[in-house]
Amino acid sequence: GPRQFPEKLIPLMIANAMAGQPLPVYGDGKNVRDWIYVDDHCRAVWLAYKKGRSGETYNIGARNELENINVVRSILAALGRPESLITYVTDRLGHDRRYAIDPSKAEDELGWSPQIAWEDGLSRTIDWYRDNESWVDHVRSGEYLEYYAKMYGQRLSGQI
Repeated sequence: GPRQFPEKLIPLMIANAMAGQPLPVYGDGKNVRDWIYVDDHCRAVWLAYKKGRSGETYNIGARNELENINVVRSILAALGRPESLITYVTDRLGHDRRYAIDPSKAEDELGWSPQIAWEDGLSRTIDWYRDNESWVDHVRSGEYLEYYAKMYGQRLSGQI
């Protein structure tokens, strides 16, 4: 969602695609994550605080597992950018292949379920980054450039 720091997959891919820069995708891009819009996540945390039992753990997930490469392709399609921007880079050592979340307890005990569909959440997120390019530019300057070079510099072979 909005304001996520751009070292994370979705904001990194949006910002790079908007700038026409390579989109570094780890390994074969088939790592799976359960994607949830930030407002849905925050609402679940609030409900756990208000309705949850003290000492209990509530997993929050949207039952929306997607491979990273499909997330990247969705971003490119929404921005009208070519898939040729995708650059497969060496995967991080120990990078988890799949994050599986079972939100049943949060659904059953808190009455929570996500309200924002994946496509709508992605569209809202892209719109926010488009409307706030100066924020993105500011955040991606300075120390971020050092981080980006460290994480992707060798993997992209000087394409940053």
